Amino acid sequence: QVQLVESGGGLVQAGGSLRLSCAASTNIFRIYFMGWYRQAPGKQRELVAGIISGYSTKYADSVKGRFAVSRDTGKNTVYLQMNNLTPEDTAVYYCHVRDSQVSPGHWGQGTQVTVSS
Repeated sequence: QVQLVESGGGLVQAGGSLRLSCAASTNIFRIYFMGWYRQAPGKQRELVAGIISGYSTKYADSVKGRFAVSRDTGKNTVYLQMNNLTPEDTAVYYCHVRDSQVSPGHWGQGTQVTVSS
């Protein structure tokens, strides 16, 4: 069972920045997907950003140009740098990894990000 430990959430004012970290208990070098989803109250969980096959990145349109996903294979950690945050970014952010395109994958426990106006 892969364990994912997230950190870095918190309360920030609009326009501010946060960096989320997700440390995996497994070697992420050959992981198919590693990234972040978020879920706001009353909304479905949505993809925020992720790294596919170690080099390709995918972003939600709403975060392009503001968020950046990266990974450190030596630390088995994926990061989400979030800049120019808005209240619409308020949500619980979940780390997610998948071994393949069809595997259900694993989820972290979630970390709350709250952006005040």
